Formats: sequence, C-alpha cells, structure tokens
Amino acid sequence: MSSGYELYYWPGLQGRGEFVRLAFVEAGVEFTEVIDKSNVPKLLSLIKEGTLDGKPISHLPLAPPILKHGDVVIAQTAAILLYLGSKLNLAPADEADKIWAHQIQLTITDFVLEIHNTHHPVDNAKYYEDQKEEAKAYAKSFREGRLPKFLGYFERILERNPKGPNHLVGDAITTEDLALFQVVTGLLHAFPKAAKRVLESVPRVAALHKAVGERPRIKAYVEGDKRIPFNQTGIFRCYPELDD
Repeated sequence: MSSGYELYYWPGLQGRGEFVRLAFVEAGVEFTEVIDKSNVPKLLSLIKEGTLDGKPISHLPLAPPILKHGDVVIAQTAAILLYLGSKLNLAPADEADKIWAHQIQLTITDFVLEIHNTHHPVDNAKYYEDQKEEAKAYAKSFREGRLPKFLGYFERILERNPKGPNHLVGDAITTEDLALFQVVTGLLHAFPKAAKRVLESVPRVAALHKAVGERPRIKAYVEGDKRIPFNQTGIFRCYPELDD
C-alpha cells in the first residue's frame, strides 16, 4: 500500500532532497520520487506558476525539495522534516525538545548553504569556473573557520545532551541525526583532507556519523544502487584545489 508521500526534486541530484530521502529510508516508509528527466516541466510549473497537475495551490513553494502528502504541500527541507518527524517516529515526543530539534535542523540548513557557497561564492547562476579564484578564497576561510565552528557546535550539543552523546536530541534517532550524517558524509566527499582533520577534534560527531551509517536501512541504502552518487552539480562537490 502506498504511503501517499510524494517528493518533488531535481532529477539526478542528492541535493537538499537527500535529507528527506534519508528520513523515509530510516523509517522504512515508501515514497514516490515524482520527477525524472521526462517530466521536469511538472516541477517547473509547480515552482514558477504555483500549479500542480494544472490546478493552482495556495501554499506556494519557491524551490524544491517539495513534499506532497494528500492535500498538504510543503517546501523547505527543515519544514518538511518537521512535518515528517512525528509521522515517521523520528522526532522527540516532548514539545520543547521538538522545537530544540527544529532549531538544530535550521542550523544544519545554514551550514549546508555555507558548504554550497564554497564553490559558488559570487553567483549561483554562474559556473564554478567563472568564480574559481573567489571560491579558493572562500573555501580557505570555510576550512579554517566555519567548518570547525559548525562541527564544534554540534559536538557541544552531543556532549550536553542529558540523555547521552549518542544523539543530538533525546535518546533515539531523529531527522537531525540523519541530517548531520548526510552533512558529514558530504564533507568527507567534498573536503576529504579538511573534514578528516576537523573530525579528529570532534569525536562525538564522528561517532554519530559512524553509528548512523551502520544502521541497517541506512547502510543498505548508502551501499546500494538507489542512492544518487555525489556529483559535480550537487551541494557537495569535490574540487581538490578547494581542499587542504
């Protein structure tokens, strides 16, 4: 039986859609990846005209990922994960902890944007090659400052979790744990030298990344053929000249 969850995202990209996919994978819940190369205009009409299957919608998305579940249409990764958390048993039960978890997810969203900006620091519409020198300067600042700052922040969260350092919030896995796993995995792809060096100083973050990667459904997904590989059109791009 279909769960009724439909994900709209650019075909061939992990991108921000991967944070949503990982939640479904961990929960063992089926979803439909609506967009492929044959029907990209359907996504374009949704984000440019606010129409879905020829009908206008009132909750207008600016950009994907977009989740449709029945009559509910949600954009923005953090908002989608806030919606899915309780439905997939990937959110804390306590209301204050839910808000705290959402705060962490929004911080991860900020981090993801800064990672993206390492290869597009000037103009998203231009090619990397058109801003390569600016990217080198930005990436250097990122590696030396922002990368250890963000990972150090998540390390402190794990250290101060009253339920122990195995999860960011509470004593069970949440969408925030999955999101941090995806970020660290992406960093190890994009900045193998810098990420490995910084991870040595944040052992709790490294341990969380390893533990999530060993969860049966996540491990099977990551090692299987359903996961879209990292590539040079996504968020986490490997340019050796930006790593050190």
